[in-house]
Amino acid sequence: MTTPASATHDEPLLAGVTVVDFTRVLSGPYGTRMLADLGARVIKIERPGEGDEIRHTVFQLDPGRTDQSSYFARLNAGKESIAIDLAHPQARDVVLDLVRTADVVVENFSPGVMARYGLDDAALRALRPDIIYCSISGFGQTGPLSSMQAYAHLINAISGMMDLDRGDEPKPRVAYLQAADVLAGAHAFGAICAALVRRGRNGRGAYLDVSMLECLVAADDITYGALLNGGTVQRQPRIGMVVHAIGKRYLAMQSSGAPHLWSRLVALIGRPELATDARFATPMARRTNWPALLQILRDWLDGFDSVDEAVETLSGARIPAVPMLSPEEVVEHPQMAARSAFPEIDHPARGRVRVTALPFHIDGHPVAPGGSAPYRVGQHTRQVLTELGYSAERIAALQSLRVIEVPDPS
Repeated sequence: MTTPASATHDEPLLAGVTVVDFTRVLSGPYGTRMLADLGARVIKIERPGEGDEIRHTVFQLDPGRTDQSSYFARLNAGKESIAIDLAHPQARDVVLDLVRTADVVVENFSPGVMARYGLDDAALRALRPDIIYCSISGFGQTGPLSSMQAYAHLINAISGMMDLDRGDEPKPRVAYLQAADVLAGAHAFGAICAALVRRGRNGRGAYLDVSMLECLVAADDITYGALLNGGTVQRQPRIGMVVHAIGKRYLAMQSSGAPHLWSRLVALIGRPELATDARFATPMARRTNWPALLQILRDWLDGFDSVDEAVETLSGARIPAVPMLSPEEVVEHPQMAARSAFPEIDHPARGRVRVTALPFHIDGHPVAPGGSAPYRVGQHTRQVLTELGYSAERIAALQSLRVIEVPDPS
């Protein structure tokens, strides 16, 4: 990593950093998209032909193709695509040439796959001792489950979260959110940035081993901290959280948490006697008697004519409450517009498409994607290899051997 002499105050935080990205689907691409948005050059390795499998899912942005999903565009904005068949005997030399110019390598294959290709941390560190190598996997690189395949919903099941999410229902259900993937990508992003800081101080590289399972367990607030120290698991709907129907809409409110929330709440609902009621006088008492307290709050909420009226009243008393929104309402919400949460990127077939932004601002400004997502698998293969010093003849030879893919410019 080099800092250009012309660096300015407005230069992206990760300008000058080059990332070789072997990741696919969600966990790795989410993390490397964050790196790309902050100015890193991210060179995405895709399989010739199919490419990243999420190219082929919904929603297809180009009716004439089947590899242009909005899923792919969102996660890979600002990256370059180079198509290499890692299983080909000559592919390793090409990858090593890429790594010689890189600062970071990220992969999310099952443990052992990169070693079979001769591209694991030990192999690349022999070439670049200061490389930052990040592996994302379902269970981590060690332990009895390390070789198991993992998807976010399976991690949700084995992490204990599926058990907790069912509350007091007899059967578990599949959660919608791909939490384990997104958390793993975000943790990888943070660890990579920290490793870059250390390398800037002493030149030392790093090997980062991110576990989706451990990310999801770490996201729990109460259960594991209690269980690890002699407490018990409370298998019931989320205590302190109220979701209540008013008309045809739903309101969500938080009745516990901050120290003064309870005193504000009893004053607002006109029940000051509850403050000294033995059932509710302490946080633990309110947890123990939550069903009774919940019914009191529901009866009070039934007095409102609309969700908006209830939210206005609760918010005015500094009681956290929001309306439950649909995704259709979220994408049109003025809060998201004010935060520039859905920036646009170029797309050859659609002109412009909207994607999600990084969930933070820097120096008072939103962070926009650095460019469009690769339209074709291997779109930048020729450009990247040419920059590495490959001649046109060598690129053509590698293409004829099917080591790489160089799409037709048309």
